Amino acid sequence: MKCRMCHGRAVIKLPAHNLNLCENCFVTFLQRRVRRTIGSLRLLSPGEKVLVAVSGGKDSLSLWDLLLELGYQAEGLYIDLGIGEYSQKSEEKAVSFAQRKGARLHIQRVKDYFGGLAIPEIARRAKRTSCSVCGLVKRYLMNQSGRCFDVIATGHNLDDEVSFLLGNLLNWQTDALARQAPSLPDRESLRRKVKPLVLCSEREMAAYALIRGIDYILDECPYSQGSTSLLYKSALNRLEQESPGTKLRFYQGFLKSRLAFVAKEEPELQPCENCGYLTTTQICSFCRLQQRVLERV
Repeated sequence: MKCRMCHGRAVIKLPAHNLNLCENCFVTFLQRRVRRTIGSLRLLSPGEKVLVAVSGGKDSLSLWDLLLELGYQAEGLYIDLGIGEYSQKSEEKAVSFAQRKGARLHIQRVKDYFGGLAIPEIARRAKRTSCSVCGLVKRYLMNQSGRCFDVIATGHNLDDEVSFLLGNLLNWQTDALARQAPSLPDRESLRRKVKPLVLCSEREMAAYALIRGIDYILDECPYSQGSTSLLYKSALNRLEQESPGTKLRFYQGFLKSRLAFVAKEEPELQPCENCGYLTTTQICSFCRLQQRVLERV
């Protein structure tokens, strides 16, 4: 199998693009794709200071690597969720990558905001699922940490986006469809968020990490087991196998028709009376969760 670009020995086949590529050409291909995605979707501008939310996994660490290689001022943010050995290993991978690249890594610990409690304990006390609590807390801490940055970048890849999209369409969650975008605008305490990897598949990101020698955590979050998003990913993988390029066509088609789901009037936001975070209520969800949990400590 020969590389389509340099005619050397190919190491990866990309059916969705009808390409066989060697290691060097694949890295070049992916870097160009991310650069074009950033440009065509207007995700980042030269000179902007970027905060990359890193989990220790392949996507977020590869995104950080890509942005640094493309010349962006990119620092990392790791949020310690306190999920036992999983969080410990994840932090080690993030710290190791930052040291290797000579880049700055910021660390936030959930326990510092909830009286020493971690995500699993917070979820039990709040009588909510760990995933819903985790998402709420991470969004809040990302915005708080991003105050000194122009934009926050996350490592959501194509597989993530199409699984979210399929789930939202199957349940006709129009509010969620309206919010699903590769870029969310800056609104006072809410920093602009971008997803530069939305056109890169999970398989492509795994290959990039392997070729670039990025050491990442292989374990999945123990609380993700049984998630409906995994079911949707499995169904989409089967479609992709039968018809290469399905995921990319599905997502690009959504981007073209996304405005049909966007509400004509944005919900009115006001500063949280407790922390100043923009919310639709007097007290934001994070502060309500914090108060509820700390009352039971």
